[in-house]
Amino acid sequence: MSTVTQLFKSPAADVWKVIEDGWLYSGWVVGASRIRAVDEQWPQVGAKLHHSVGSWPFLIDDSTRVTSMEPGQKLELLARGWPLGEAKVLITLEDLGGHQCRVSIAEDAVRGPGKVVPKALRDPMISVRNRETLRRLELMAAGGAGRKN
Repeated sequence: MSTVTQLFKSPAADVWKVIEDGWLYSGWVVGASRIRAVDEQWPQVGAKLHHSVGSWPFLIDDSTRVTSMEPGQKLELLARGWPLGEAKVLITLEDLGGHQCRVSIAEDAVRGPGKVVPKALRDPMISVRNRETLRRLELMAAGGAGRKN
């Protein structure tokens, strides 16, 4: 799996608030264009986000499902974007105290054409995308996204 880690200048609780609001997903996940629906149970195991990937007018409607979750610490997803395929994604948060945490995203293709791409080519592409995903997530957490007034 390709893994990217970044030190955030926000507490893990603030980052988790962004993650647990499924409607914010397309704001920080590179490639997700829009959210069409979020299961009420999000981010509980089995819950889905119904999203579109790509750029208009070339959009693919699909979904991402939670396969494992530890509140405030870990979210494991099966992200779908057929006909491109499916990927396993693991997001982990480590609270470092004060206003800092360490966030990691580990990802790899598990089904479909993406899995056929050699790992030596696939990993760098995933890493570049997930570095930007972490930048966006940090900015949203720092800006207060996901916090209920």
